[in-house]
Amino acid sequence: MTPPTSSARHGIVPPFLLSRIARLDEAVLDHAPAAARRTLGIDEPFREQRGDERTLPGLVRSSARTALGSTVRGSAAPGAPDRLIFDARGGEDLPGVEVRAEGEPDTGDVAVSQAYDGLGDTYALFWDAFGRDSIDDEGMRLDATVHFGERYDNAFWDGARMVFGDGDGEIFRGFTGSLSIIGHELAHGVTERTANLVYQGQSGALNEHVSDVFGVLVEQRLLGHTAREATWLVGAGVFTEEVRGEAIRSMRAPGTAYDDPMLGADPQPAHMRDYVETSDDNGGVHINSGIPNRAFVALAETLGGHAGERAGRIWYETLTGGRITATASFAQFAGATLSVARELYGTDAVEAAAVADAWESVGVVPA
Repeated sequence: MTPPTSSARHGIVPPFLLSRIARLDEAVLDHAPAAARRTLGIDEPFREQRGDERTLPGLVRSSARTALGSTVRGSAAPGAPDRLIFDARGGEDLPGVEVRAEGEPDTGDVAVSQAYDGLGDTYALFWDAFGRDSIDDEGMRLDATVHFGERYDNAFWDGARMVFGDGDGEIFRGFTGSLSIIGHELAHGVTERTANLVYQGQSGALNEHVSDVFGVLVEQRLLGHTAREATWLVGAGVFTEEVRGEAIRSMRAPGTAYDDPMLGADPQPAHMRDYVETSDDNGGVHINSGIPNRAFVALAETLGGHAGERAGRIWYETLTGGRITATASFAQFAGATLSVARELYGTDAVEAAAVADAWESVGVVPA
């Protein structure tokens, strides 16, 4: 299947957070402000420039050749991943130098190993839980590039591959260290090839939301955690010890992932009454995703057990079953999940009632 032609590129670190870092005092931090400006410059061609980023001092527009690439059909049999890892060696040209193919031994490079293992864990979730054969359900090869850019403060899906920066070392660590980030970004590929949710406003927040869902489900599957045992953190461990924060986002408690003098407070709302109207961040896609995130956790904890078994199944069928449009609102997505729950488990089933209650708890009325 040919990847979508949209120029949207989905980075795990939102632009408003990078913009804040870019303005920090360089007398206090050696690398982080310049690294954030460079990261924004690399990412800028792939999103509409909005808000105060337009006037950010020192923002360097990058000439990095990172256009959407073509995907490759994998050679492995269904049920097994076909992975290929590249090394950008600090450059910005993709894909970089091939360093590890499927079945080859560990190279000794931690980032290569983490990317290789994370791609396999993500493939395993989609295959074991949903019977999906890779991102496109046709055995697509899973490609990733590590060591992208100079202190690049992000990880992204570009339509063909995962790309990981090593972070600035002051605020961010290397992004291959978080399995939920790897799962999140690869899930953007699944969304592109199914509902293809438009990356703007509520449909864009849903795009981010479903990536958060499958990102944490990958991690929960590996750790064997039930819904109540799980942390529900996206990007745990990616901040250095200098930051007062657990992760980039908390699905269980949106708005609490970090509260730091340098970064400010996590801006995510957990209820529609606090929905953020903004022109930044493609209409708040990384902000308002907290609302459906909280609804999903409420559902998963109500149902109990492993979240991928029932709550995850409902969300997967909603995303892939042709029930929502590319511009779906929260209410429309909620209505689709309720319909799916009734189809899978019965109109009067506890699963259907739990879906309705979960959306009600965050102020969303299913359409």
